[in-house]
Amino acid sequence: MNGAGNGAGTAFRETSAEPRTESVPFSHLSLELGHLYMEDFIEGPSRLRRHFAAVRPWVDAARAGLGPLTGGKRPRISTCFLIDDYFSRLSTPAELIPPLLEAAAEAGLTIDYLARESGCAVADPAHRDRAELAESVLHRLVESPPPGSNGFRPPVSRTGWLTNGRRTPAQRTSAALDSTGVVWQPPGETGARGHSVFMDVELWSGPEEERLWSCAFLASVWQLVRLGLLRDNGAAVLTPAKWFDREFPAEWDALPPVLQLNKAAAPFTAYLTCSVLPARFLPVEHAVRVILDQVHVEAEAVQQVADRSAGEGFTVPAGVVDRTSYVFPPGL
Repeated sequence: MNGAGNGAGTAFRETSAEPRTESVPFSHLSLELGHLYMEDFIEGPSRLRRHFAAVRPWVDAARAGLGPLTGGKRPRISTCFLIDDYFSRLSTPAELIPPLLEAAAEAGLTIDYLARESGCAVADPAHRDRAELAESVLHRLVESPPPGSNGFRPPVSRTGWLTNGRRTPAQRTSAALDSTGVVWQPPGETGARGHSVFMDVELWSGPEEERLWSCAFLASVWQLVRLGLLRDNGAAVLTPAKWFDREFPAEWDALPPVLQLNKAAAPFTAYLTCSVLPARFLPVEHAVRVILDQVHVEAEAVQQVADRSAGEGFTVPAGVVDRTSYVFPPGL
């Protein structure tokens, strides 16, 4: 309890009533070495070896692109890999993870952190990080109303759809009653340069009590977690659990949402992210950028990044979406 002033005018307030935003450690870059579906793993070790062989040159390029820091210091870079255990579970951790790590090692790569995609929806109740992350990010969305909007469009919290501009009007105008027929208006991207690239993103399907979150929305949560910008009542979320030289269980829910596999790894969260992904993820990641551009992030978390990066002389873009980058290697 803290006090302010003297005598009868003294005011007291509970220290516990003051929200505290937990600090997290930061690397300079979080480098994602891939995101594969269960179907990819079922193809066997040769599929994994091809993946990491194709990823390796781009990982080297991403590392080199970061360059030396002020004073000649080496940048802190951590690697991660996201496994889809949310949409399907065709194999077990014990069967799937060891061949994955072996294939990465054959290509000269080390996976520092391994994450379960289901943890980006709701982390397992058996673990400390139980926050319903997808739901919390949904509540942080602040839609950008397009120019000329009349408020007719229902909010994203009701529809489950988020766009980067103005949709084609659903209602007919009075001109539709003319003999010339219906007047059609095209959609438009907010802030388009010359021509529009309009996108309408589905965030979930199914009824509210049984939502199935979309890949794009979970990938947005994944980016926010890697950037160290999500909190649950001020507490850090999806903090990695140390998993050194341990066997992998037969059930996915027996694993923490994020594992630290490398004792010498730089921090999981980072000022910037880079993801090396198959080209089929390009439309998904376009959708991720649309979502991230409309997420309200806690000011304290943003300020922590600004203060820490400034202290290191490392420039971090102001916009969250500008802190993310991608590589889509041909043939991956």
